[in-house]
Amino acid sequence: MAEPTPRRNKPRLCPAPLLFEPAEAASDPEHFFDLESIDDPRTLLARATELTQAFRAAADRAMEFQAMAAAQLADPRRFDRLTAADIAEQAEWTEDYAKKMVEFGRDLMQGADTWGPDPV
Repeated sequence: MAEPTPRRNKPRLCPAPLLFEPAEAASDPEHFFDLESIDDPRTLLARATELTQAFRAAADRAMEFQAMAAAQLADPRRFDRLTAADIAEQAEWTEDYAKKMVEFGRDLMQGADTWGPDPV
């Protein structure tokens, strides 16, 4: 997994919206956000690029929430706090990665006022 890197001074990307597909379209393995129906390669490249950026932004944001949750679960003030090993097992990470994510989550929560609204 990639190392978490804070982006406090960089603005968040505003990716193209990920539109949910109807159930019948999503069950078709050949169907993917209607890309297969785009004939023009320029249009296909543009839409596929939008989707790629949207998925990356979504993955980055989800990772930030993972880190904040890990930090909250490891908080020594909690009577039910988890160890890094417990968090690693639950999230299917290595223990070292769990420790880094806890630290990253603490940094995000401490710096929440400096880079945007409080996500917690």
